[in-house]
Amino acid sequence: MEKLNFRQTDPAKLKDNLIRLIASDWMLVTAGTKEKFNTMTANWGGMGYLWNKNVVFIFVRPERYTFEFIESNDGFTLTFFDDRYRDALNLCGIKSGRNCDKVAETGLTPFFTGSGYPAFAEARIVIECRKLYATLLDRNQFLDAEPLDTHYKTKGGLHKLYIAEIEKCWTR
Repeated sequence: MEKLNFRQTDPAKLKDNLIRLIASDWMLVTAGTKEKFNTMTANWGGMGYLWNKNVVFIFVRPERYTFEFIESNDGFTLTFFDDRYRDALNLCGIKSGRNCDKVAETGLTPFFTGSGYPAFAEARIVIECRKLYATLLDRNQFLDAEPLDTHYKTKGGLHKLYIAEIEKCWTR
């Protein structure tokens, strides 16, 4: 990844505000193989320390096309961009890879990490993640009904939670 001007970084030393990075700046969640992959914009998730590992957690609805790529592979990447890529992130959140070629429409340049995970050359942060745990959210386990009423009343099923170990973190 050195030829792409990325340097390996300890994820614990990221200087970004992680809440803003995920919630406001957004990220692309990308999974698949060199033969076929998909990406989607997400802003639900987080980073932390669990089971003596640096981890990320993300939420993906089973209806999303990227879901099947996450399900059928050992890992995925999270990529974060400068604000000039906001239109590309918006497109990846609105359009489905089932119906369009997101790479062609956004102009983003895919590459594959040493672990074989798809990512994008324009990113400023690339996090390679290996899945550790996954479960569908359960309506009966919500202690507060507000998230159900706000986010699940009219469209789509409940998200699936993925917890993944950060294998490598790359920054510019």
